[in-house]
Amino acid sequence: MQRQTKGYALILLLFSVLGLLIYGAYSPARKAQKQQIICFSFKKDIKSQAVERHFHEFASLKHQIPQIVSYTAGKTFMAGKVGAEYDVMHYLTFQSTEDITAFEHSAAYKQFILDNQASWGKTLVINADIQP
Repeated sequence: MQRQTKGYALILLLFSVLGLLIYGAYSPARKAQKQQIICFSFKKDIKSQAVERHFHEFASLKHQIPQIVSYTAGKTFMAGKVGAEYDVMHYLTFQSTEDITAFEHSAAYKQFILDNQASWGKTLVINADIQP
């Protein structure tokens, strides 16, 4: 009788673990509802190391600010033309307008601005809804 109980307990344990794995794989991810694009142009005398530091520090904000759902970035270009008005673009998504406000007022983002602002010529911030 004791052997049967251990067998049933083992089967129950395996099904529980399997259930948790399935739940984790199919549980819904955070759904982004808002997006923000931040573009920067750098002053002409800025070295490439400063631009790379800028990219690295902005990317690290994703890990420091929990309101950011997703983040991507890249250097800008204009198809068929030489040069673009802005040098880099950062694309962020959020769940709500309040999350965007929390991001903009976060200590980590404010520190990023203080550390890098001297190398920027101009910036552009665009906020928008994400359409389904």
